[in-house]
Amino acid sequence: MSRKPYPLASREEHPEDSIVRVGHVLIGGDQPVLMAGPCSVETREGLIDIALAVKSAGADILRGGAFKPRSSPYSFQGLGEEGLRYLAEARSITGMPVISEVMEPDAVALVAEYVDILQIGARNMQNFPLLKAVGKTNRPVMLKRGFSNTVEEWLMSAEYILAGGNPNVILCERGIRTFETSTRNTLDLNAVPVAQELTHLPVVVDPSHGTGYARYVLPMARAGIAAGASGLIVEVHPEPEKAVSDGQQSLTLDAFAEMVTQVRQVWTAVHGLPRGSSVAVGQINA
Repeated sequence: MSRKPYPLASREEHPEDSIVRVGHVLIGGDQPVLMAGPCSVETREGLIDIALAVKSAGADILRGGAFKPRSSPYSFQGLGEEGLRYLAEARSITGMPVISEVMEPDAVALVAEYVDILQIGARNMQNFPLLKAVGKTNRPVMLKRGFSNTVEEWLMSAEYILAGGNPNVILCERGIRTFETSTRNTLDLNAVPVAQELTHLPVVVDPSHGTGYARYVLPMARAGIAAGASGLIVEVHPEPEKAVSDGQQSLTLDAFAEMVTQVRQVWTAVHGLPRGSSVAVGQINA
């Protein structure tokens, strides 16, 4: 019996890595998984354009917020179910699975009807009724670390989902709050190898929220992959200065394409080529 307070998430009882399958995408497999899209779903046409562009650049999963938790009650709160419909339409057009945040237990069934991955945001990491609700679904769940929570608390929140019967949990390090003010958060890349030592669940990194500034996203994306993350989730917008939320930390489409190239090179340097590939490293760097 595991001595950890999170026996289902612990490596003590489950020493091999877990892989979460989302359609044709394997999170925790032998290739980095890249989730990209706007912070908020703004318009149907805009979302589809972004989806096509990020897929062309190498994204595996489309992200977009339909329900947005905002610090100010006067800020844009999302399009709600209309935004979810746009995400589902973008999936039909591009073939990419989609991920979006769910904020309350009563909304789980609605969001799960439209999306492939349910995201639990940092503010809700210890919303235990919500964790129990997503634990009863058959949708994979991405659990973001709370900005004031320890790794152990993060894993115990994952345990709620696992204990509910849902084995498909993805952990996301998205930065913690420290005394540092030059970035939005402090991206705690220590958490990647620490979590991987303690749990079999795949870990991804969010350098957009982790830094809060687009100019820092690329170097921290590279660093996240070098630290061992199974993938990244980043915010992308064709005109960040016009985004209704989080424009300051959103990559342009060209910057995202460059990020894809560089993180794949880092992945190859750390892990080697994917199984079955015959491409030489020199060819990748050409």
